[in-house]
Amino acid sequence: MGITIHPSNNITSGQIFLSTILEERKGKFLGRTVQLIPHVTNMIKERLFDIAKKDDLDILLIECGGTVGDLESSIFLESFRQFRLELSGKNTALVHVTLIPYSRAVGQQKSKPTQHSVKMLQSAGLQPDIIIGRSEIPLEEDIKNKISLFSNVPKKAVISDPDTKNIYELPLFFEEQNLGDFLCEILDLKAKLVSYNKVTNYSEWQKLAEMFRKADKTVKIAMPGKYFNITDSYISINDALEHAAAHQGYKTDLKMINIDDDIDITKELSECDGILLTPGFGRRAVEGMIKSAEFAMEKKIPFLGICFGAQLFYIGYCRKYLGLKDANSTEINPQTPYPVVNLLEEQKEITEKGGTMRLGGLDIVINKGTKLYEAYGKKEIKERFRHRYHIIPDYISNQNDNNLIISSTDDSGKIVNSIELNRDDHWMVGVQFHPEFTSRPFKPNPVYSAFISETIKFKKNKN
Repeated sequence: MGITIHPSNNITSGQIFLSTILEERKGKFLGRTVQLIPHVTNMIKERLFDIAKKDDLDILLIECGGTVGDLESSIFLESFRQFRLELSGKNTALVHVTLIPYSRAVGQQKSKPTQHSVKMLQSAGLQPDIIIGRSEIPLEEDIKNKISLFSNVPKKAVISDPDTKNIYELPLFFEEQNLGDFLCEILDLKAKLVSYNKVTNYSEWQKLAEMFRKADKTVKIAMPGKYFNITDSYISINDALEHAAAHQGYKTDLKMINIDDDIDITKELSECDGILLTPGFGRRAVEGMIKSAEFAMEKKIPFLGICFGAQLFYIGYCRKYLGLKDANSTEINPQTPYPVVNLLEEQKEITEKGGTMRLGGLDIVINKGTKLYEAYGKKEIKERFRHRYHIIPDYISNQNDNNLIISSTDDSGKIVNSIELNRDDHWMVGVQFHPEFTSRPFKPNPVYSAFISETIKFKKNKN
């Protein structure tokens, strides 16, 4: 939706419990025994009220993650019960998103899990106003009737949430079912004139969904990595690639390559139009990922390395072109004779590992005349970081041919934020930051757009 929100909007149990304990230490509870109810629940409500007040919101949308019945979410559900008790009238709406399994064996959708989860909510003192049913296919009428009857909601409050080809069609599908109108009815909200917004305006969103729907050409991107046993490991990267491709009339065919000792890198990468070397940490799969970067250099395949992927790109370059056969990161091999990637200076004295990385949105200074500058079109940007190790620039300055260059640094000029090959006929960029976090469906990140553009060119030239 184009809204950047403060980290305080992400509320965890740990934060709440810590805040409660610290308040007790300050004497807020005057020596009384600290209890889940009312002290912890009050802390949750205070946090939510503070966010709404600070941002001067008309509506505060709260998502409670997890599954009804989870121990972790029970204290939040109790806070919501108190909310609904205290905010009488038409000031709250409870929307329950629930799974409607589809049994292919009998060709039927099953409502029993939803009936049970609603009953668990009711036992916690919460009656849903709206039920949104997640299913492979749109909800059938008899299932809607059954859910309405056993969940104590009107039939118009049972909303179908089927699988779609792209997720951006879903708000349009909800609008067809009058979800927005029904929410306004529950909350007693009246229609009002709003200023035109290219993101949230309904007609603009229709155009966006149509653009994703019409992207019919395909570009194949290889993603060598090591966390593909969990399909959502690189979901932000996957989405950023999808955003960039759709705006150029393409969709992405992502080839997830789970690197292991038996993988044939050449075979896996040879048919791809571009290579994205994924982020991560640790020793496993490193050599295969370095070989992937070396393959991109040899075959001049468009390449984007993200964070750890940029570091491995640098290691591969040092080995291949600078003759530093055993070059490595001290994270991988502390005894390497060529520590081309090493701990940041401020990290060397740190022993506490929790939350002590170079972390968050930081300023980046881009050098003019580089591929990164061409992508962003400006000298100063801000992107998000999360790393302890960094590229040591001494080895770049020792090159004979200046084939690899630093394209951006921090404000001091001491920390390398990105590198790239200085070739006119090959787009190969490694960034220490995570540009995928600023990609939006209506505004792709410039680095990803440039990468996709180069993969399209590569594909056309190849054919």
